[in-house]
Amino acid sequence: MIGGFGVWELLIILVIVLVIFGAKKLPEIGGGIGKAISNFKKATNEPDEIDVTPKEEKDEDKKDS
Repeated sequence: MIGGFGVWELLIILVIVLVIFGAKKLPEIGGGIGKAISNFKKATNEPDEIDVTPKEEKDEDKKDS
């Protein structure tokens, strides 16, 4: 039992998904979801961007505002 769903419930959901999307579309959907998850993980592991703006330019921007 996964998350409160038994085997029969999961099989019924799988059949409904197959009817709605078709067997040919499922690998494309799975691939898209996999790429999205990997991009999300990569983005969360990368360090924040470093601000390379010269200090003088930052001070001028504050004075103009």
